[in-house]
Amino acid sequence: MILSCSKINRAYGSDVIIKDASLLINAHEKVAVVGNNGAGKTTLLDMLTGTEPPDSGTVTMPAGVTSGYLKQINDIDSDDTVIAEMMKIIEPVIRLEEALLSVQDDMKHAEGEELEKLYERYSRLTHEYEMADGYEARSRVTGILKGLGFAEEEFGKQVRMLSGGEKTRLFLGKILISQPDIIFLDEPTNHLDLSSIEWLETYLTNYYGTVVIVSHDRYFLDRIVNKVIDIDMGHVETFTGNYTEYAEKKKMLYDARVKAYIKQQETIRHQEEVIEKLQSFNREKSIKRAESRKKMLGKIDRLEKPVQERTDMYLKFIQTAASGKDVLTVENLGKTFDDGETLFRDLQFELKRGEHVAIIGDNGTGKTTILKMLTGGVTPTNGKITFGTGVEIAYFDQEHQILDRNKTIFDEIQDDYPNMNNTEVRDLLAAFMFTGDEVFKRIGDLSGGEVGRVSLAKLMLSRANLLILDEPTNHLDIMSKEILEDAVRDFEGTVLYVSHDRYFINRTANRILNLTHEKLLNYIGNYDYYLEKREAMETYKGVASGSDNALFEKKKDNSSNGASDWKASKQKAAEKKRRMQKIERIEEEIHKLEKEVQEIEAEFDKTENQTNPVRLGELQKQLDVNESKLEKLLEEWETLLEEDESDE
Repeated sequence: MILSCSKINRAYGSDVIIKDASLLINAHEKVAVVGNNGAGKTTLLDMLTGTEPPDSGTVTMPAGVTSGYLKQINDIDSDDTVIAEMMKIIEPVIRLEEALLSVQDDMKHAEGEELEKLYERYSRLTHEYEMADGYEARSRVTGILKGLGFAEEEFGKQVRMLSGGEKTRLFLGKILISQPDIIFLDEPTNHLDLSSIEWLETYLTNYYGTVVIVSHDRYFLDRIVNKVIDIDMGHVETFTGNYTEYAEKKKMLYDARVKAYIKQQETIRHQEEVIEKLQSFNREKSIKRAESRKKMLGKIDRLEKPVQERTDMYLKFIQTAASGKDVLTVENLGKTFDDGETLFRDLQFELKRGEHVAIIGDNGTGKTTILKMLTGGVTPTNGKITFGTGVEIAYFDQEHQILDRNKTIFDEIQDDYPNMNNTEVRDLLAAFMFTGDEVFKRIGDLSGGEVGRVSLAKLMLSRANLLILDEPTNHLDIMSKEILEDAVRDFEGTVLYVSHDRYFINRTANRILNLTHEKLLNYIGNYDYYLEKREAMETYKGVASGSDNALFEKKKDNSSNGASDWKASKQKAAEKKRRMQKIERIEEEIHKLEKEVQEIEAEFDKTENQTNPVRLGELQKQLDVNESKLEKLLEEWETLLEEDESDE
């Protein structure tokens, strides 16, 4: 045991945040703290770290246990450079280095007994230096800084000149280099790009000490944690496993509690009916029996009605009309700034109707710029953007600049959709959790999550067939993210988005474009598929388009006379055409089977089926058959693509 809590409580006025919470965290465990926005996650961390005492109850940490706490805002005010600020943490190692060098110099001029004493001191200092990982300390400092996204040219930057996000990254670096027994992290991925998040995942997974994390990044949690502390309406409960396992267990536990409650209520009602019937007989024996049953009923430990805290946001994207098959064609797109810096060049990609495509890449590579070019917010330096027939665009801007900060929520909706009457506007806003006088809040006074919900409401009203989304999950709690995921997955139109939320990407994307080294690399699949194929794919350059997983580049004719064998070329072209037709047929069959799988999975969730073992068995059999077919089709699809690549 490295930390324990017993019956801790915390309230702000009449608002109970944590109620009678008891929990145990063991050494070396990786623990997530989850719950909706406002559930009390940060409050719990504050109590665990001693930053804020509980109203009642005890928090126990053994003497000598060291800890580090990364808050969401970590202000460091220093005139030192980034590297100097990090070096402060390894000052004991630096002092040992200096002592070793001093002894080495003294040994050059010593003899006899004095030299023997110096040898002994040198040996002792060397042992201390090795125990403190002195040989690796400096390289660890630079490795952590680079892992957290600091370039070497930024090492000499003054700390006071850093942005808020950079200061938080530096503060995290100082915690990691100090290697405490237990690390507390509140939203550590907020200011990290994908590369840095992946680095931090690996670091924390291999970290010898204990880690306690508050994060909305479910993919991050899945890869690190082996225990989840859930805060739901003040109640704190512990689950073993990663986030996905926790979510499944919590649903099963909730369902079991609902069934137990319903069963007990039925038992109570039955007993009450029997008691009432016995009393109605109005005989001595029947009245005695009724009294006996009353006593038994009074001894029942009555279960509380299970209440599941949830976000009641309703979100469904519907297109007024479908677009043509070819939704978007981008050719030779480039952006160079006035100072000569090139963000990217010669980008080429296509969107087909119904595709859900994620653009990923490190911060500063130009992902948002691409979206702004498509929506007219930024002019490209060169290139051509062509939208297909009947394409109607709706844009979710992560900075929400399309919203008027001076308008109320109500006016923002009604001004853009004047055909909606007052009742319709209020009903819509209620679906996005704005009720009563909340609808008259000024946009500029809203929280990040509230602004995001207003933007999502307008996105839903647009009824467009092409949704362009820039970081749509920012500021949303986990349940709201899941509602958005379901809406995107169910949308029959086309979606192009930028996101750092890998769980969201994994659930919603069927193609990924990775913007790296000023080029786009194409992966047909979700984020797990991208991770699997990234290393092999990034040995190539270029960008795929449509449904072809190969990476295309314009090829130069390197032949000496430019002549070609016409017959062989024609035969090759015919083979390629047949192969591409077969690929398209297989892809159609895959989509069809995936839809059937989704329908089967939906059948599993129906209440009437959950209590029917025979039906569940039939559904599982159908699912196994479809999964087997899918596996064979995917193998054949990949083989055909490899053949196509080898012909290029």
